[in-house]
Amino acid sequence: MTQPPPPPPQQPPQPGGFGPPPGQPPQTPPQTPPPAAPQSPPPAPPQPQPGYGYPQYGQPPQAPYGQPGYGQPGYGQQPGYAQQPGYGQQPGYSYPQQTMPLQPQAGQPGGGGKFNAQLAIIVAAVVAIALIIGGGVWYANSGKDDGKKDDTAGSSGGTGGSGDNKGGTTSGKEKAPADPSARVLFQVPAPEVKNDSTVVVSGSWLTDKAYVKSGIAQIVGYDRDKGGQLWKIPLPGPVCQASRHVTDDGKTAILYQPAMPTKADPSHGCSQLAVIDLDAGKKLWTKTVKTGDDLINFDNVTVSGKTVAVGSTSGGAAFDVSGKLLWSPKPTDTCYDAGYGGGEKLVAVRKCGTYDQRQLHIQTIDPKSGKVISEYKMAEGIEYASIVSTNPLVVAADVGDSAGDGSGISDFFSIDNKTGKLRTRISAPGEQFAARCEGITRIEYCNLLAVGNDRLYLPTEEHDGTGEYSRTNEIVAFDLTTGKQTGQRADAGDGYTISPLRMDGGNLIAYKRPPYDKGGQIVSIDGGSFKQTKLLENPASDQVRDVETSMSPEYSEFLYGDGQLYMSKVYASNRSAGRDKEYLAVGFGTS
Repeated sequence: MTQPPPPPPQQPPQPGGFGPPPGQPPQTPPQTPPPAAPQSPPPAPPQPQPGYGYPQYGQPPQAPYGQPGYGQPGYGQQPGYAQQPGYGQQPGYSYPQQTMPLQPQAGQPGGGGKFNAQLAIIVAAVVAIALIIGGGVWYANSGKDDGKKDDTAGSSGGTGGSGDNKGGTTSGKEKAPADPSARVLFQVPAPEVKNDSTVVVSGSWLTDKAYVKSGIAQIVGYDRDKGGQLWKIPLPGPVCQASRHVTDDGKTAILYQPAMPTKADPSHGCSQLAVIDLDAGKKLWTKTVKTGDDLINFDNVTVSGKTVAVGSTSGGAAFDVSGKLLWSPKPTDTCYDAGYGGGEKLVAVRKCGTYDQRQLHIQTIDPKSGKVISEYKMAEGIEYASIVSTNPLVVAADVGDSAGDGSGISDFFSIDNKTGKLRTRISAPGEQFAARCEGITRIEYCNLLAVGNDRLYLPTEEHDGTGEYSRTNEIVAFDLTTGKQTGQRADAGDGYTISPLRMDGGNLIAYKRPPYDKGGQIVSIDGGSFKQTKLLENPASDQVRDVETSMSPEYSEFLYGDGQLYMSKVYASNRSAGRDKEYLAVGFGTS
């Protein structure tokens, strides 16, 4: 990536409507859209394309300049693979051609307008695109009765289950307000990126006081209600990965590059592991691990208890949250820990065998010593697996590359943590279900699903609704003991598409992506009755809805807690000529 200069001093985001902060002229957009995909330097700058930041239909997204894996297709994407429209984005449905001028105040009623055939044709030309493959979503609110951080991951559903793990439910923390109508709390302008580059800005967390978001070579804490900057942690290089989980005392972990990429040196590797204190807004320490004389470039990072674990093709390592090394790769190892799933337990995906006879060992391990507690050996030929949940233990894999939709999932494996025995295997054909996992290197980055009540919650693929041009879908539940559907179903409603975000005790928190004339919703789904309760509904004005629908739950970060919804992007790119203002993050809240 051509080296971007340090971002200019950024004024705290202003509350209220979208648009430039008061007293500042609108920013002039850069000239070309970014390449869209994870992890690596982009090729020659692409030609301007419709729909900012997204490649044209039929083009596999390219990886960000300066990240590992340059020149490789995205996960589940073969070279030349024709990408399908993103989840919730069908021709003629719900996705704007570009961001509209963002001047009205948030919460302003109105918007919409009659949906006609000409608009359907225009929108259809834009929405048939491949979206950026993003990371997970994180939630770390300390409002539980036991006073501990709730590290349940957002749209992935997390790697820690909720409920009693026997099919029963416990009450949730999130309560319906008297009026679920939301307003825009604040918006964070997208950082300046130059020279046609794309920079990873993955990672966001929610604490009692702050909404915390990664920027370009920095982590920033914002006031949850007004968006004012509370603190900033500068970094020497871009963030590579961010942990989904947070310790009970508010600490989490990130991976980052030791310097900003340049044309001469497009990647410095993701060798730097840091622990940050989300409450204090401080970086507590940075560590590296070597194999021989070379620094290991890590692919993933997670937190379980007080252990921070990182994985790579060179093996895994772990540190106590205080900075003490717990284990690292051994020269005599014939297998290696490709990565870990964290949360309530620590689970390793260990790779053994030669390249053409690879076997994955799913190991529940002691987070303090690394000792193996139980192990399940997957069938040979399954090269990649993702940890969906560590308690109960659920693993996703694309067996025989049979998913066919680039989702990385054909089957789920429910495994007993104590014995390592397979409880059941759940078939989830890509043409029927919409969950996604990035299991090549990221290990626990799955979204559009959740695990709780000893059940797996999945959204169905979209299908025609009852209205003209409308699309819709449902969330269904699978029993992790029998592998069968429970019969529970949550309908999105005509024109909406629904996605699981996370568990809230025994309840399921879900996001409803809106049709062209409504605002999005957050609902709580009762774990027993599957009755839906509306917790939040965003404004339906054109300007607000256009920004909301530019961030989708499968390719962006969604956090919801205590009546507030935060949406953010995982890549920052230069903005194409003629486009309106872009946003790194936006917050919504009920009164």
